[in-house]
Amino acid sequence: MPVVTVRAIEGISAEKKEELMDRITVVMKEVLGKNPEATHVIIEEVSAENWGIRGKTVAAIRSGK
Repeated sequence: MPVVTVRAIEGISAEKKEELMDRITVVMKEVLGKNPEATHVIIEEVSAENWGIRGKTVAAIRSGK
């Protein structure tokens, strides 16, 4: 049972999450031969205040600070 975890900054639409889950499942089947029925995809959303890049939070970068 493969489990794929995607960690991303919050704000992904439900439609995009479903597309991402579907495409990851297809890739797991095509590349590794994994059964789509047994493939689990978990999307963990992290707030922009809790994600840092270059020593700043994403929230600060987005606001221009």
